[in-house]
Amino acid sequence: MEHIRAFPLPPVTLVLGGARSGKSTHAEKLATGSLYGAPPQPAVYIATAQAGDVEMATRIAAHRLRRGSHWKTLEEPLKLDEALAAAAAHGRPVLVDCLTLWLTNVMLSGGDVDAATDDLLRALEGLAVPVVFVSNEVGLGIVPDTPLGRAFRDAQGRLNMRMADRADRVILMTAGLSLTLKDRPAPISP
Repeated sequence: MEHIRAFPLPPVTLVLGGARSGKSTHAEKLATGSLYGAPPQPAVYIATAQAGDVEMATRIAAHRLRRGSHWKTLEEPLKLDEALAAAAAHGRPVLVDCLTLWLTNVMLSGGDVDAATDDLLRALEGLAVPVVFVSNEVGLGIVPDTPLGRAFRDAQGRLNMRMADRADRVILMTAGLSLTLKDRPAPISP
């Protein structure tokens, strides 16, 4: 795990933003240590998206192409707690993209969002590799016109608050620009 010490990534980072805000690209650079021009280091990508239609399949393919070969990809739409344990076994920083699609998957499967979030937060305890989460900020737009849309917006807001509370660093992306909202210094190891 020598490469993990090559760049200062706190244990848990949350990257928030709206659609097409640059959050995934920024998170990828954080996870690989290439944000400031260094060569990308190997990392593990946990993909929560499912290709339910041509548009989503195209988006997934574009993400894969942009990431390149230094990524190990694990696909897990529901059980992020288990996927994190599997990803950490590789000894590389982990990127989870994204919590919004994971939440959608949990809700549409009839799962208990609070229990799944509790499981996810527990999985972060003692994790030996840094994790970067990507999540959408959906509460800044219009009020959804359906009960399911409003329930999703509210659940996403609660999930983001819980993750931000747990995260050591929280970054908001807007128009490709980052704003650090929270930055708790990482513990210094001997």
